[in-house]
Amino acid sequence: MNADQILNEIREANLSYLMLAQSLIRTDREQALYRLGISEESAALIGLLTPAQMMKIAAGNTLLCRFRMDDDMVWGLLTNHGKSAANDSTNRLHASILMAGRHQEAA
Repeated sequence: MNADQILNEIREANLSYLMLAQSLIRTDREQALYRLGISEESAALIGLLTPAQMMKIAAGNTLLCRFRMDDDMVWGLLTNHGKSAANDSTNRLHASILMAGRHQEAA
């Protein structure tokens, strides 16, 4: 994959992310804050973006979304390494609780 292809992929991902974020925010703001891991201020801004503004923001060369799982414990819970498939839902719930707590700390 060359540099132009990578930039096009980033732009597509950015636009998809902004459209999803705006839809979530307009549908259920509280859920959107949790699921996106963003502040109330960011949600307000994203919720008011026009299609032209979203296209302009998405056209940048920096990916707008990021991984929120930044430690081994959460990654281990999400990937279920070394655990049975029966515990999968419990592990995902535990990971969600950990990430929700971190969202509250950041807000």
